Amino acid sequence: MAGAALQLRTIAFKARRCRLRHPSRKLDMCTAEATASLLQVEETFLTCLERIDILILKPLLQAAFLKEHRDQKGKENFRLFLLLNDRFQALWNLTEENYRTLKQKCSTSESFCIQDIYTIWKKDLYLSLYIQYFVTFANYVVVHGFEHATKSKSEAWKHHKTVLKEFLTEFTSETSMSLALYTVLHKPIRDHIEQYTLLLTKLNEVLKEGSEKDMVTSTIKEYVKLESFISQVLDEACFTKSLWKSLSYKFTDMLCVPERRLLEDSKNLPISASTNRSDRILLFDDVLVVIQGNSFQSFDLKLVWVDENCREKSAPGLYVLRIITPEETFFLSAKDPQIKAVWQWKLNQAVRQALNGKRDFPLWGETGEGNEPPSRRFFTYVFRLEGKFKSATYEGEWHWGKPHGKGTLKWHDGRNHVGDFKEGLEHGFGICLVPRQSEDRYDCYKCHWYEGKMRGYGICEYGNDMVYKGYFKNNVRQGFGILENHSAEHPFKYTGQWENDKKNGYGVWEDKDRGERYIGTWLDDHKHGQGIVVTQSGVCYQRTFHADKMVGSGILLLEDDSVYEGNFTEDLTFVGKGKLSFANGFTLEGTFTNKSGQGLQTHGILNTSNEQLDERITKAQLGLEEFPVEKRWKGIYDQFLEFIHSGCKEETEESFMGFHIQTSKELRKSQEYLFCQRGTEDISWKIEDILEELVQHEGQKSLQSYLEKALKSSLHPLGKLLKALMIAFQATYSGIGANRHLLTMAQEEVKYYAKKIWEFYQGLLHLALEQKGQLPAKCVDGDTSDETACSVVLPLILPCFYPELFMLYMLYHEREDDLYCQGIVDLNLFPDIKLLEFLDVQKHLWPLKDLTLTTNQRRSLIKDECFLSATECLQKLITTVDPREKLVILQKTYEEIESTVSRVVEKDYKLPMDDLLPLLMYVVSRAKIQHLGAEIHLIRDLMDPTNQGGLYDFLLTALESCYEYIQRMRLHQRENGHVPHSS
Repeated sequence: MAGAALQLRTIAFKARRCRLRHPSRKLDMCTAEATASLLQVEETFLTCLERIDILILKPLLQAAFLKEHRDQKGKENFRLFLLLNDRFQALWNLTEENYRTLKQKCSTSESFCIQDIYTIWKKDLYLSLYIQYFVTFANYVVVHGFEHATKSKSEAWKHHKTVLKEFLTEFTSETSMSLALYTVLHKPIRDHIEQYTLLLTKLNEVLKEGSEKDMVTSTIKEYVKLESFISQVLDEACFTKSLWKSLSYKFTDMLCVPERRLLEDSKNLPISASTNRSDRILLFDDVLVVIQGNSFQSFDLKLVWVDENCREKSAPGLYVLRIITPEETFFLSAKDPQIKAVWQWKLNQAVRQALNGKRDFPLWGETGEGNEPPSRRFFTYVFRLEGKFKSATYEGEWHWGKPHGKGTLKWHDGRNHVGDFKEGLEHGFGICLVPRQSEDRYDCYKCHWYEGKMRGYGICEYGNDMVYKGYFKNNVRQGFGILENHSAEHPFKYTGQWENDKKNGYGVWEDKDRGERYIGTWLDDHKHGQGIVVTQSGVCYQRTFHADKMVGSGILLLEDDSVYEGNFTEDLTFVGKGKLSFANGFTLEGTFTNKSGQGLQTHGILNTSNEQLDERITKAQLGLEEFPVEKRWKGIYDQFLEFIHSGCKEETEESFMGFHIQTSKELRKSQEYLFCQRGTEDISWKIEDILEELVQHEGQKSLQSYLEKALKSSLHPLGKLLKALMIAFQATYSGIGANRHLLTMAQEEVKYYAKKIWEFYQGLLHLALEQKGQLPAKCVDGDTSDETACSVVLPLILPCFYPELFMLYMLYHEREDDLYCQGIVDLNLFPDIKLLEFLDVQKHLWPLKDLTLTTNQRRSLIKDECFLSATECLQKLITTVDPREKLVILQKTYEEIESTVSRVVEKDYKLPMDDLLPLLMYVVSRAKIQHLGAEIHLIRDLMDPTNQGGLYDFLLTALESCYEYIQRMRLHQRENGHVPHSS
């Protein structure tokens, strides 16, 4: 050490010489003097640390190793002492390492700078090590570590006590040994920090303004904070230690944790809880404890909210704080407003620091952060009290003591819920898994929730391979929904109305095993009321049902056009009184029986007087009176109507109209979205944008363009409505449901869809205008509304239903179209001139100039040359689904015929009806349009009502006459056994 003192004197000498020779190098001189002082301080400090290590720490460690730690406290104290020793060694090593580095530089260099003072440029490292040391030291104090250490009975420790007393000269009493250890292990280190501060302060006084002075000033502030921090840490440790002494072992065993600090005590600052049974309120740095007699409650500060703006009626004249926790709310009452203010401030700061995961630096005071803790938090909590969440673990966002935002609930039995919460309840979209008791499978609910219950659109994938897609209310299926069983045992699909978790109202049931589809009404999960059953074989019947059983008489329509009216069994066996009408017109009326082994027997009258069965019977249309179109799919319309009435709020859109956001490939696969499978759409439809754009389309073309775009979008409300209606329509009329006896039901349903979509468009427009403060236009009368829906909306939605709808038209006209096609084949055996002659087309109208001859060709043998442009035009009839466009094609065909005739007669020629029909017949025969009867019927049913009685109506009637004439012609030839030929 004598050499070190000589080194210090040399540094001081260099500094004085520098000041005399170079007055301008005052900075170097100041830094050199500070360096010399630092080395002197560090040398003394290192000597002290070495003595502490030899005389205290090593003997204590040796005694601790020899002592048996049988109890948990002993093990914990030993662990803490080992950690304290590690912190001490780290501090010692850092100080010694930097001391030697600086000392070596001083011996080789005459110039010094601020960066040489390592307590400045290594400030953060020094602060960190000192903080770690004193926090560990305080933890050891809290658990009475020094008291336990000095009670060692080992011979080594007894021998060392004598040596130790020589070092601890101020303490002679045996009872003060623990206090002596406490003092010697913190006071020299605290004093050393003060010396750092004094040294830097002296240096700062002589520095000029600039970046280096700013750096030193900042460092001084940090060391001052460190001094304050150490003082507060030790005070808190002693305060906490005193508490553990005052409490019973029952409380200390459960509450005493080395890292836990007492921040406030109601015995020190009087305050009481509203329970009227609280003996003591303890505020720690991690929990708030309310002691009541021999028990206590502990509340994690991360989930404690403090509300100062409250009044407790039961505590008049007191100053109250409301304490909110996940499962309990209580009040803290003080008689003095200042006491309330102190508790409030300390509670808020403790909560904020607990949420940050670290204490302030320093712990309290003006230098600490004073902000209130956030009301929104993210935390994990296990519910313990009775309630729907009992024993559940919630991980997620909180707001004022309640789950609020995104979160996850998990129960021990395997249930879990992931989704949105509001004010402590499931609210918004969520996915809930519920284990099934009998098997290792789950029911998975992907649904919207409202105030803790399922409400709105959802998907449930049951563990028994069933899937429900539809609406819920109060945790049960309610409204429109689809239930499908994918298992191989009994596959089925129900599409329709639900009430109180049961099938109720209008719905369609498809039994895939039996190959049957039931269309009708339900009550409490049973077929009940009027119903239509369509089978895969083409048989169709209508009956009254009661609790799944057929009652009364019904009508049975067989595939061969036979019709049975009366009673029959589920296997379609005639029983009791009935009437069987055959396709040839014969009828059998009487009593039917079916005895085992004897087949069907009847006792009645056979009538053979009728030549042919009335078409009204063979093509009877079912369900029209029994299922009024306005009462079908009411559940779909109700949801959209409710959405409009609610103001079309963005947050409720999915709940009313189904999902449209897909997050991953797996989720897409499990959530086959019912109404709106989102594609890669360029247009983003937000409700506010939709309402804003609605009012901008007033003209017919602009409106039609907007509606077309909206209906094609899976994100627009109207597009979603159309998607839902398509699903309902396909569930009824596709596949097994493709039966000619359902045609009228289907076509009136499509027209009603157009009407409802127009009504919902009007509702959206009305809302948009209201929100802009504009008066909506007066409502038009019903007829005009129907006409608008038919002319504007129907052509836009018809392509979505056309495949199923046109199939019904084809089945309806199957026999007529077959007869018509045979007639077309017969007529196309004729060459052009022969066919014109056969159809009685006047010769002066024949376009003979169009019959271009080639070598060795006779004019009379040429085919498919006359009226070619009109023929090609009519052939385009099957290229469009829009009745308007089909009528335009028919008009152009008529114009092409007239144009050709005008060219032939070399003047403008308006065809009279007598001339038009034969010519149109010729064009129809050459156009060879399949299913012409279905085409005509579809146009007639779905054409714009404004076209009735006009040119389009006239031309359609003419086409219909041609169709019927070709059938009659073929039927006449069949009856007479005569087939036309080309010669």
